[in-house]
Amino acid sequence: MSEQQLYITSARDLILLAGSYSRLLIFLLCIPPLLALVLRLLHKQGQGGESPWNYFYSLLVYLACIPGLLSAVLTAYVLFFTNENLLDVSLVVYFIPILSMTITLILIQQSVSFKLIPGFDRLSGLMVMISAAFVIVLALSRTRIWLFFGGSIYTFFALAAVIFSFIKWGVYMAFRRRGQPRKDMPSFPDNLG
Repeated sequence: MSEQQLYITSARDLILLAGSYSRLLIFLLCIPPLLALVLRLLHKQGQGGESPWNYFYSLLVYLACIPGLLSAVLTAYVLFFTNENLLDVSLVVYFIPILSMTITLILIQQSVSFKLIPGFDRLSGLMVMISAAFVIVLALSRTRIWLFFGGSIYTFFALAAVIFSFIKWGVYMAFRRRGQPRKDMPSFPDNLG
């Protein structure tokens, strides 16, 4: 690898760098489904929700879902905002993480109920909030009801982060328990310039 390729200046450079290590990436993305199969064989039927197995399943869920969610957001961004041809993108970076996440979740669900996995409710809530924020940004972009969205990935992520924080605050305030404290509405930093 030349010295020129070591500098990452944009998200596209990071995606190209990840695509250049496709064998390593495929190996790493095969680990969660394989571990889900092995873990299923290590405990008796119906004991996947008991400790310590449920913590191993929780780790597998996070190992599969974090790259899968990032890949899903990236694929949706490319599909809906940049209108790039999906036949020209790296299969390993854009689709294999989503496939790995799906297979891992299916295998885990066959062994244990997601209700018994610690942290799964929070991760599923995160998935819902990311999806909702993405749909809102997509609707704003497609209906041309926007003032400053120029189409760059950085503007997209900034707008999505702002919308995500408001959705998160709204969901917390709407569904918080009686004893939970109130949270202040998210605000913009004073030193944006």
